[in-house]
Amino acid sequence: MAQERDTYYLFSTGPGITYYSSKDMKTWELRGRVFPGDPAWAKRVAPSFNGHIWAPDIIRHDGKYYLYYSVSAFGKNTSAIGVTTNRTLDPDSPDFKWEDQGIVLQSFPGRDLWNAIDPNVIVDEDGTPWMSFGSFWSGLKLVKLAPNWTALAEPQEWYSIARRYRSAFEDDKEAGTAEIEAPFIFRKNGYYYLFVSWGLCCRGKDSTYKLMVGRSRNVRGPYVDKDGRNLSEGGGSLLLAGNARWAGPGSNSAYTFDGKDYLIFHAYEAADNGLQKLKIAEIKWDDTKWPVVDESVLDEYRSVLLK
Repeated sequence: MAQERDTYYLFSTGPGITYYSSKDMKTWELRGRVFPGDPAWAKRVAPSFNGHIWAPDIIRHDGKYYLYYSVSAFGKNTSAIGVTTNRTLDPDSPDFKWEDQGIVLQSFPGRDLWNAIDPNVIVDEDGTPWMSFGSFWSGLKLVKLAPNWTALAEPQEWYSIARRYRSAFEDDKEAGTAEIEAPFIFRKNGYYYLFVSWGLCCRGKDSTYKLMVGRSRNVRGPYVDKDGRNLSEGGGSLLLAGNARWAGPGSNSAYTFDGKDYLIFHAYEAADNGLQKLKIAEIKWDDTKWPVVDESVLDEYRSVLLK
């Protein structure tokens, strides 16, 4: 999500990247898709690509919006992260024009034990952009971006920031059982907070996603949970789990809008055949500066899609 003047813009997984606008973060208008067709390079990366673009992440820098996104074959690390730019998010503006910048990072089965999906870009205290990403395999990574924000910095600088146990006997070409993905780093209170999703998404009411968190004083890590366990060694503190009515809360982002901190995520509604729904929750902070999200938001927040 991003805020431009008095309007919020929400970008989601979907055909061509689906996006919406709202004045109040509750009532949303469908504005169309970012890509009217497919990214020019998508089929070359993933021959089975069907137009469904995953996990967009939006950030503003130097007068432009950078929208990072994923192209992948489901369950494979035949994947790439791309980025497209625009000077405005308002589709009614004469300056509105998405310009794809191509591939930032690509993963290959048999070569890489990581998956180039679920990007998120964070700027450190020195103004340096970093991209976290990853899903299953050997976990979540952090890599430094070049000053143009559309390529990796050289020499390359990589870190492992979170992972779960993966057996050495699992086939390297398969996702495996280390169920972790969707990193998002949020800078606050002198810390970098790393939000991650454990479990399985995309299974309707049978989804097992839950939101976990760790933090670090340094964007490079190490990120640790409330008990001091390193997230790269399986650590993580529970932030939000589902309930009987709402399964699999996860794949979140976090922002400060008008002085308040918000968690943006999705969950699956059991009463609506497990359909995924948008959720927005205010983040509170406890006495030790850990984020707190009230489970009641799962029932209380209801978005409205204008027809």
